[in-house]
Parts: sequence; structure tokens; C-alpha cells
Amino acid sequence: MNLKARRIIGVDESGKGDFFGPLVVASFYAEKSEESRLLELGVRDSKLIADKKLIEIAEILKYSYPYSIKIYHPVDYNHIYKKIKNLNKMLAEGHAYTIKNMLEENEAEIAVSDKFGKTELIENELKKKSCHIDLYQIVRGERIIQVAAASIIARASYLDEMNKLSNKIGFILPRGASAQVDQIGKKIAADCGTKIFENISKTHFKNYQRILKPSLFDT
Repeated sequence: MNLKARRIIGVDESGKGDFFGPLVVASFYAEKSEESRLLELGVRDSKLIADKKLIEIAEILKYSYPYSIKIYHPVDYNHIYKKIKNLNKMLAEGHAYTIKNMLEENEAEIAVSDKFGKTELIENELKKKSCHIDLYQIVRGERIIQVAAASIIARASYLDEMNKLSNKIGFILPRGASAQVDQIGKKIAADCGTKIFENISKTHFKNYQRILKPSLFDT
């Protein structure tokens, strides 16, 4: 990685492993001189921050720094996935989209993302968008503070969308893809029907089939 770079875009996502809710990709731009301030604000891997505090930090970041968000709402997510059958390609498109948005008004030297698949996936999407920047994809990308900031913004946006969906359908939607998710899903199916899942969940997850086809041992 270009350690001399001073103007950095970080990119990360949220919702990839959650049955309910959207997939969110966010990018964040800050110069290296801002890293001390970001640390003071509490920026680190979003998975290590409680929701209330994370939302507070996200609001400060969005007020103070350039950022871009791409939300794949469930209905759009499911439509795209049925065509391409590849989550990493969708992620790559989202990463490229938000990077390009950042470059329209910010002269970044490099972009850094958490590595999630073949390196050429994002690179190819950037080429399609005629977007040229040195891109680094690294494992545990949140070690780079701009990536950690992007992860916070993405997670805050995901939580906001989950709250909206929960209020809309009258059920508190759980995160993840556990047995608890299946239980809530079955209650939603009983009350609202199965068509609703196209609008609130990622239907290629195994949870969807378990909800539609209950086990003989279910009571």
C-alpha cells in the first residue's frame, strides 16, 4: 500500500450477512492529517461499537467529512441477485459507485476497501465507470481509519433502514441469520403472507426456505 498517500478514500459495507434489511455500501474521505481527530471521535471497526454510540459517531462524520452511500433495498437487491447470482459482484458495483462519487469532488490519491472477493471485481467495475484511482483491497481493512469510518456510516445507515422496515411492518426485525431470525420470519409469514419477504429480506438466504418450508418438528 502507498504509505505516503495523504488523501484517502475508505470503503466498507453493512448488511451482507443479515437476512433482513438492505445491503449498504459507504465510502468516506479524509486526509491523513485528520486521523488523530478521527481516533478522538472514537472511529474504529463498527462491529466493536454499541449501536447508540455508533449512530452518534456516524452523524458527526457525515456532518464533518465527505461520504457517499449506496443502499440496495431488499426489492432491488433481490432483483439484481436473481440476475447475477453473485453477491460479490453486487458489492463490487456498490464499492465502485461510491468511490466514483467521492472522486467527483475530492482529489483522493488512493482508495482502500476491506477485501471480500477477487481483487479484479472492484477494479473491473471502476473501469466500467471510467474511474481511475489506485485501489488497495486488504484483509481486516478496518485497520485503516478511513475504512473504519466508512464501516460506521454504512452500519448506521443499515440500522436506520432496519428501523424503518420494522416500523412499517409492525415487527422488530432481528439482525443476522440465526434461528431467532427464522422464528420471527415465520410469525411475519403467518401475519403478512410470504410475498412481503421480497421487500424486507434477502431471499437467496437459507432462512427464506426454512421460513417457507417449516420442519416437521416445528410447533
